[in-house]
Amino acid sequence: MAIKEITERIPNEEIQFDLVTMRFDNKYPKRERLGSVDVYRIGGGLGYFSKILFVPQAVLFALNKKYDCYWAMMTNMLFPISILRLLGKKVPYILNLQDGDPFEHVFERSRIRIFKPLLTYGFKHASKVQVLSYFLADWAKKIGYRGEVEIIPNGVNVGHFQKNITNIEREDIRKRLGINSEDVVLTSSSRLVKKNALDDVIRSLRFLPKNIKFINFGHGPDRNLLQRLSEDIGVKDRVSLLGYPDIELPKFLRSCDIFIRPSLSEGQGISFLEGMASDLPVIATPVGGIPDFLKDGETGLFCEVRNPESIAKQVTKLIESSELRQKLIKNGQKLVREKYDWDLIANEMKTRVFDKV
Repeated sequence: MAIKEITERIPNEEIQFDLVTMRFDNKYPKRERLGSVDVYRIGGGLGYFSKILFVPQAVLFALNKKYDCYWAMMTNMLFPISILRLLGKKVPYILNLQDGDPFEHVFERSRIRIFKPLLTYGFKHASKVQVLSYFLADWAKKIGYRGEVEIIPNGVNVGHFQKNITNIEREDIRKRLGINSEDVVLTSSSRLVKKNALDDVIRSLRFLPKNIKFINFGHGPDRNLLQRLSEDIGVKDRVSLLGYPDIELPKFLRSCDIFIRPSLSEGQGISFLEGMASDLPVIATPVGGIPDFLKDGETGLFCEVRNPESIAKQVTKLIESSELRQKLIKNGQKLVREKYDWDLIANEMKTRVFDKV
């Protein structure tokens, strides 16, 4: 998303972008143009092993190209760049830290640790490191980057998420989602993975009235685990784990009442900002990059990590105080308009990062 939103806002006569990525499925062409980007898909077809093979394949691809600069999107993309540099291809490069998993997961896993010297080498020689939050800025320094870290967050397509829907549309969507008029709906647009702690949202329903339901828009490997949990604790009829509704996501979010994700870790948390842009009050945990934009009682509410009762307490507070709810909605809207619109973010990337390399 960040690549798409940034590249389409930078004139092609100023910067031309090639995207080198893995060919996850043979149905995708090896080369095509998407927006203002030439996409090259290489390798693939061998499951997880394809991710490992992608590194040398990307090196071979780049050796035959004359690029002025590399842009590594996320930490692991330093692997091919570090190898290229060791082979004598010393092209300036930018590292963009987008990681949302804990530091230990990214750098200390056994299969990563043996290659950690390559990552350290990559951080050390980066021309520019750009991160989404102060939390990730500390990562860059911890691994060995000694330059100035540029903190530029991901943005939100504000116009897309702030499109109003009519009461009739809202009622129709709620009916499609199985929501009654008296229901209060907690929602999230999250991957079904451990770090997003959606199991805590499900557990919190035990401490809340039965008219409070939870709907998540997103896929992930923990679907069955979360479904079993909702059955085991007796809230199955109050939990809906749906896929992404794609272009309709803003309409679906606007048809719910409270956005929530009690994350265990978060590089930034763009979904929270999308919730704010969709006129929803937000409940989150004070972890990772979230405190950069969420101020407790001003642009959202904090709940405690791994504490379903704390979630229930904050939900109850929002239900009982329309004044607080409207305050958070108003401040959230203002925040995303003034600081997180993609037009602003793309301009920051160009002037503070691309133009400096």
